[in-house]
Amino acid sequence: MSSGQGAGYSLQTRLLLAVTLLLTAFLGLTGFVLDRAFRNSLETGVTEQLQAQLYGLLAAVDEDAGEFYVSENLREPRFSQLNSGLYGLISSPDQGELLRTQSALEFTLPATLQIDNPEGDLSRGETRFSRVVSDAGLIEYFQISYAVTWENRPEAIVFRVLESADSYLAEVTEFRTSLFSWFGALAALLLVSLLLLLRWGLSPLRRLARDLALIESGHAESLGNHYPTELSSVTHNLNLLIQSERKQQTRYRTTLGDLAHSLKTPLAVIQGEVSASAEPSLQHAERIERAAMVQEQLDRMNQIISYQLQRAVRSGAVGSLATQVNIKDTAAKICRALEKVYASKSVEFRQQIDARLLFLGDERDLMELLGNLLDNACKYGHGKVNVSCALVSNSPQRLQLIVEDNGPGIGQEDSDRVLQRGVRLDTLAQGQGIGLAVVADIVQSYGGRITVERSQMLGGAAISILLGNIRIQV
Repeated sequence: MSSGQGAGYSLQTRLLLAVTLLLTAFLGLTGFVLDRAFRNSLETGVTEQLQAQLYGLLAAVDEDAGEFYVSENLREPRFSQLNSGLYGLISSPDQGELLRTQSALEFTLPATLQIDNPEGDLSRGETRFSRVVSDAGLIEYFQISYAVTWENRPEAIVFRVLESADSYLAEVTEFRTSLFSWFGALAALLLVSLLLLLRWGLSPLRRLARDLALIESGHAESLGNHYPTELSSVTHNLNLLIQSERKQQTRYRTTLGDLAHSLKTPLAVIQGEVSASAEPSLQHAERIERAAMVQEQLDRMNQIISYQLQRAVRSGAVGSLATQVNIKDTAAKICRALEKVYASKSVEFRQQIDARLLFLGDERDLMELLGNLLDNACKYGHGKVNVSCALVSNSPQRLQLIVEDNGPGIGQEDSDRVLQRGVRLDTLAQGQGIGLAVVADIVQSYGGRITVERSQMLGGAAISILLGNIRIQV
């Protein structure tokens, strides 16, 4: 199990970086919108203020003998202050400039400045607001113009009021400084809060890594149930994987132990036969008989090794990947083979199997199961074997498989022992010891149940098996 070292990236870092970029874009866009709204609001205020000052100038100006003059004090004192930043101008298209307020006596509009909305030909009674900007695009002045018809003059008289944009730019700068300061502090606070939330939200993953490390070091057996819903399926599957691995390790150890135990007696028999065959006085016929005995034990050892290896690699039921095996056909095939093997006993098989029943699993497991049960029945029975299989439950679907013989049977005191791992009546005997242990392993791997009883019909042993991994053929 990997400790997770050398990981290419951190989920927390990725999430924090993504949210930082998103937060930067969001706050930047929000700041841009607020700044634009603030500037528009300021300009609207400037427009209204200039319009009021324009009307004040218009009310204070009069004409005498073709000359314009200020007939009364202007309400806005800045008109009377030289270079105050607020300037009033009166002009006409034909005569040019006609009057200036005192504040504009030394005012000259720089030639490099541009008016983004020039006056052009103002219609009589039309008011126009414009900005005077520099080549760099900065606003230098705000201007409002108004064309009026003056008494008997044929041409329009244009009243203009200009105001320096210094106060406007100062307010914008102050607003931006305040805005960016607050947004910067807010962004920092949000990122710190987000970091804490990420650490808290991802803590189950760190706990999972620690628990896996404890399992790897042998300090824990499995993952607990204290994980959130999003990780429960992952931890459940990890626990299944860990349990499967440990079961497989246990199976390997058990198989090696059983193999060593099963080979003890054949090796002892071979050693005894080889030692006896070395006697000089041994007759030729006896030598041949002992050699046959050695060969028989060697064949038996080969069978034991093959059986144990097959059992060691068995992983249990295969679930959705299982194949469908007809139980009746498989049982009939095994019965035909056993009739030849036990021809000398003239074994009579009676088969009562529903032809619609299908076994969902490995065909070799079904053949191993039926083969061991029927072989034991033939070997220890007295010539009669009954095998039956029928559906006993529809919800859930379950079948019952029963193999009976007319032999001596298995005593009640031994019925549980023969099914236990590593506890058998006779490990070396070709019969109920190894065979029933194999059957019990297969049945357990498919989630079934096996019981050893006495046959009511034949009087011998009756092995009953309940399995749920079945299907009914339509």
